[in-house]
Amino acid sequence: MRNINISISDLEFRTFGIKKDNLTFTEFVDLISRELMRQNLKKCVDLAEKYGLSSMTMDEINEEVKSVRNAKNRH
Repeated sequence: MRNINISISDLEFRTFGIKKDNLTFTEFVDLISRELMRQNLKKCVDLAEKYGLSSMTMDEINEEVKSVRNAKNRH
């Protein structure tokens, strides 16, 4: 087994929810992936609110998706 050392700030340590100083690579990747997914979800929610999509119902979203697919199939 090989070891690598990574230095991060206290803020990053807290942001990524790291609880211990020694992690397996899989644990490290899981923590980073989870935080990146959380950040991306927040961006999506922010954009949805910015463009008025957050107030759409599921039926409205489904109709919008159908409309885009139908338009794409016509071309």
